[in-house]
Amino acid sequence: MHDCFETGHSSTSISAALGFALARDLNKESHAVVAVIGDGALTGGMSFEAMNHAGNAGTRLIVVLNDNEMSINNNVGALSDYLSRLRTNPLYYKSKDEIEDLLLRIPSVGRRMVKVVERLKDSLKYLLMPGIFFEELGFTYLGPVNGHDLKALKQVFERARRVDGPVLVHVCTKKGKGYPPAEKNPDTFHGVGRFDVKTGELIKQSENPTFTKVFGGCMLRLGERLPKLVAISAAMADGTGLKEFATRFPDRFFDVGIAEQHAVTLAAGLASSGFLPVVAVYSTFLQRAYDQIVHDVAIQGLPVIFAVDRAGIVGEDGETHQGIFDLSFLSHIPGLILMAPKDQNELAAMLMSAVDYRKPTAIRYPRGPGRAAVIDEEHPFLAPGRGELLRPGKDLAILAIGPSAYTALDAAELLESRGRQAAVINCRYVKPLDEDLIMEWAERTGHLLTIEENVLSGGFGSSVLELLSRLGWRGQVFCMGIHDCFVPQGNQELLRRKFGLDAKGIADLVISKGW
Repeated sequence: MHDCFETGHSSTSISAALGFALARDLNKESHAVVAVIGDGALTGGMSFEAMNHAGNAGTRLIVVLNDNEMSINNNVGALSDYLSRLRTNPLYYKSKDEIEDLLLRIPSVGRRMVKVVERLKDSLKYLLMPGIFFEELGFTYLGPVNGHDLKALKQVFERARRVDGPVLVHVCTKKGKGYPPAEKNPDTFHGVGRFDVKTGELIKQSENPTFTKVFGGCMLRLGERLPKLVAISAAMADGTGLKEFATRFPDRFFDVGIAEQHAVTLAAGLASSGFLPVVAVYSTFLQRAYDQIVHDVAIQGLPVIFAVDRAGIVGEDGETHQGIFDLSFLSHIPGLILMAPKDQNELAAMLMSAVDYRKPTAIRYPRGPGRAAVIDEEHPFLAPGRGELLRPGKDLAILAIGPSAYTALDAAELLESRGRQAAVINCRYVKPLDEDLIMEWAERTGHLLTIEENVLSGGFGSSVLELLSRLGWRGQVFCMGIHDCFVPQGNQELLRRKFGLDAKGIADLVISKGW
């Protein structure tokens, strides 16, 4: 019997499972622990750090490498299957030991003959064994094995169970196997929303273009205009909208695999050499590179632009993928400009403006379509720290960041029907804040409400509170956002309703406070 340890991201699975396995050793338990990782996870350094530790510790750990033909080349055939069976056959180890004992008994030359045989054996392994790299890390390599052949899988796991020490089982699968649309477009179906089962066609929730698509189009236009512009992706060229950029400018596009730390420091190196790097990454994955953002980019004041996709409430991808922390972990980094567009046109304007800032800059935007149905050809330059008044009002001012600005406008409409006049400000920038605009409407109304799709601790609302405290404002303020919890899986609108971040929730809160 084995235990399977599951983590949020497969790149962390080996480390977590190794901890579980070492605990088993300390508790004198004999069961092996199984960790399952995707082939893409091996591009991250953490996997190799864990394997290096596991190989040295020699603990019983079975790592299942699910190679779905998206990253690691297939290495199949009768010879590799035969070598896998040979290497895991107990008779192999017994024969190896017996031959060494026999050679060592030969006077004078025995030990040298053992070394010669060992070199020949290693040379043969390097020539024929597909998993020699894992072997050198201290793992017994089994595979490749057809992951859709249950009989073969049963046999290889029986062998793995008998190995005393860490084992890597290389399982080859086809992503989406059994469903033709997924087999044809595995990237699309990696994390998919609603779709027609018969045709595989995605069901659009809106005809408006997505933030990601608009970002990709804007990058193409910038690429034509700026020969020093480069784009970096961490195995998400399509997901971040950079696929067309990669095709149009192959020499200026770098896909580093699932290695966000490397992506950020690579960008720093490029920026220090006169290039303008744009690192497109999902919010939840940017968390991995916090140290590199601080030390390699911000301290040196390098002009790296972070396009932080899937920020805020993401929805169906689950709690590990909700982008609800980036405002908090980015806003306190000295010298970094942090902004969020209310719609796709403002995203394009922010990206166009950011290339002229020549400072560390982050633009965070959500998954899916925005409110803008038509994308403008021209975009105004946005000066850092300048918000905009979307609607005046005398009873309170709603300070919103990102697409929440439109939600605030909807809430203001509801409040008007209840006799309240709410001003709505699209702050645009979390850092620097538009201090003049915020304080003007704070003094006019005496009541401020902040809205963000981010955890409240250290987020946009916290920045506003610090501003108000520093300037000695005495009015009433309330911050709306994600409280001290992880956001579960669910539809975006359903989750916003759950946390009161929809128009009705905002209006109800204002009424309940008597503003």
